[in-house]
Amino acid sequence: MSRLTRGVIVGAAAVVLAALVALALVVSRGVSARDTPGRLEMFVARRVRHLAIPRGARETTSPVPATPAAVVEGLRHFADHCASCHANDGSGDTAFGRGLYPKPPDLRLTDTQSLSDGELFSIIENGIRFTGMPAFGDGTEKAAADSWMLVHFVRHLPKLTPDELAEMATLNPKMPEEFRQEEAIRQFLEGEAPKGPARK
Repeated sequence: MSRLTRGVIVGAAAVVLAALVALALVVSRGVSARDTPGRLEMFVARRVRHLAIPRGARETTSPVPATPAAVVEGLRHFADHCASCHANDGSGDTAFGRGLYPKPPDLRLTDTQSLSDGELFSIIENGIRFTGMPAFGDGTEKAAADSWMLVHFVRHLPKLTPDELAEMATLNPKMPEEFRQEEAIRQFLEGEAPKGPARK
């Protein structure tokens, strides 16, 4: 048996063994999104994510200066578009976040903060397959500028102040029930008779 043939057989056996181990894990643990990924899975996922971002993208620097105004715009955008999964403080501790697999990372910690600006930008623009992270880029300069401001805000998350958190809470999207409650309060304060549900 030639060395090449032996190498092909060993490689194929390794792939089959990995598939069997993955299948055994799925059969024994199921595919619940409630589980926390194991260390090996996290290591592999981070490595694959790193390799999936082209070197040129990883080394990209922001054309948008990291001014206080850019951080404020990033804060506003984050509160409106990202906080439902990542939480205003970047912890990922939200109803949506807890239901995702893998869970959103704590953006304040080293695993995220050690990524290059280009990596953060690429993740925001292109998303990450097989996770809850969607692609927010649409190829326009406006979307790219928004993404760079988000990068600056992500860098700011470890220093977030209570006043900034309070401002973000006012910017978070509202559920229909919240709109109804606010309207009922407004009507009460202005002395209007409450409007009943629309008749069919």
